[in-house]
Amino acid sequence: MKYQWLDEYLLDKPGAEKDFKIEWGWHRYMVRGKLFAAVCSPRGMKDERYNGHDLVNLKCDPRLAEAFQEQYPEILPGFYCDKKLWIAALLDGDLPDGVLKDLCDMSYELVASKLPKYVQRELAGEG
Repeated sequence: MKYQWLDEYLLDKPGAEKDFKIEWGWHRYMVRGKLFAAVCSPRGMKDERYNGHDLVNLKCDPRLAEAFQEQYPEILPGFYCDKKLWIAALLDGDLPDGVLKDLCDMSYELVASKLPKYVQRELAGEG
């Protein structure tokens, strides 16, 4: 994987937790049990866009997902997720580090913003 910093970056988010879903082969990153990122390496897929690539699924504003996909060939509709709400960023392409970090931040914020207000305050260090 090209982005060696990714795991640490995702785990640095307030309240972030990581587990491994063995049935799927996914490393999942969650905040208070809500998924905001998943790293996987699909193999044996009929869809060649995903097959054999390391990728990270990230939640994305549907209005922005299409624009990101048009601008960056490394960004695809979410792998095995709701393709309107999730994108997949290939981790073996040339996606700039700053863009991937921004996408990770956006995904975390989209998920955290749906948590109860008292949880949001705790995560912000206000509680």
